Amino acid sequence: MFYIVDSDKSPDEAADALESAVRRHDFGVLHVHDLKATLESKGFEFPGACKIFEVCNPKQAVGVLGSDMTLNMALPCRISVYQDGGQTKIGMIRPAAMLSKLSEVPELKSIAAQVEAETIAMIDEAK
Repeated sequence: MFYIVDSDKSPDEAADALESAVRRHDFGVLHVHDLKATLESKGFEFPGACKIFEVCNPKQAVGVLGSDMTLNMALPCRISVYQDGGQTKIGMIRPAAMLSKLSEVPELKSIAAQVEAETIAMIDEAK
């Protein structure tokens, strides 16, 4: 269900590399949630880095939403750069696995497979 890789880069370096890879694959970065900064601004200590990238390919998003509008709640795709036990990791929930659990619309299988291949390529380039 998950695709997660280890990176030898620092979290900030991996985040920069991921942002570049996302753009090379004709996806856009809609927003980056800095979970550590957000939690600390609320008075909670958070031990490691965690940035969650919301990424989207408009053409693919239109295909998904045109097939099943309820999937708006599953978009955009999220890719995380985080630390776990001191190790930098980059990961996501696999789009094909997630969408297959949320919708039975046959057209979504090929869209999800394409998005998954692209997002895996982004992650692999960034690591």
